[in-house]
Amino acid sequence: MIPTLTTPRLTLRPHRLDDFDAYAAMWAEPAVVRFIGGTPFTREAAWIRFLRHAGLWQHLGFGFLAIADRETGAFIGECGFHDLKRAIVPSIEGTMEAGWALVTTAQGKGLAEEAMRAALGWADEHGTGERITCLIEPDHAASIRVAEKLGFSRYTDGLYNGRSVVLLARPRGSAMTGIAVEEG
Repeated sequence: MIPTLTTPRLTLRPHRLDDFDAYAAMWAEPAVVRFIGGTPFTREAAWIRFLRHAGLWQHLGFGFLAIADRETGAFIGECGFHDLKRAIVPSIEGTMEAGWALVTTAQGKGLAEEAMRAALGWADEHGTGERITCLIEPDHAASIRVAEKLGFSRYTDGLYNGRSVVLLARPRGSAMTGIAVEEG
């Protein structure tokens, strides 16, 4: 079952088909993908990414959630966990890899941290493995700051698709405080 989580400003919920146009628009924004591969997604590539969310939940018991503004209901991003079997050195295969992305207009307001605190709270209780990982491009200072606020620590540098990445991890089960979360 895919959870729905609410925070003071956000609703984290399963992706819905009617999210797709906003989802595709987000992944086409140069500012969104600047540190996530660097190339805006075509509508087709966004569709493939969109569809994988259902498969992650079905096969792994975890995945990504759509982030909606709690007041307006508007889709503003996504966050959660995946295991993409990445060809990365060193390997993070078999871990819950955390990730988040927000539309440009939602960035810089603390929403990524708020959303991920809720997602990590869920993962600490329902997730798998001893640690949760994330990979971030070294120049993406804002995401590195968010990860550190969430309890992730840098443990090594890696190489993914010919690009340098910072690998971070936090123990699963680390208590996350400071935000009220309701699971529905």
